[in-house]
Amino acid sequence: MFVHEALAVLVEDGLLSDARYAESYVRFRMNKGFGPVRIREELRQRGVASALIGDYVDFQDLCWIEMARAAWHKRFGGKLPRDMNARAKQMQFLQYRGFTVDHTKDIFKDLD
Repeated sequence: MFVHEALAVLVEDGLLSDARYAESYVRFRMNKGFGPVRIREELRQRGVASALIGDYVDFQDLCWIEMARAAWHKRFGGKLPRDMNARAKQMQFLQYRGFTVDHTKDIFKDLD
């Protein structure tokens, strides 16, 4: 019973908060070069409520495009793919990182 009381006090004092956790986690993973799809799924697996995830992971936020570009540039040195196989590999990397096709299409727009 003591643990439940201690947790209740921490929540009441604002020291234990799912919202603070979600905000911190999103910022941490963004700085590591991960996109919103992956971050959303990781938060869901950690038991964060979907409504709360939606408050902190906005797919329409333009920052994701820049984050996708930065992750791509770090991994591939800013070199555009020469053929479709190389492009597929780069796109697969970005999707694995959690970026959508809409977030990545700007990187490859010169190839279309």
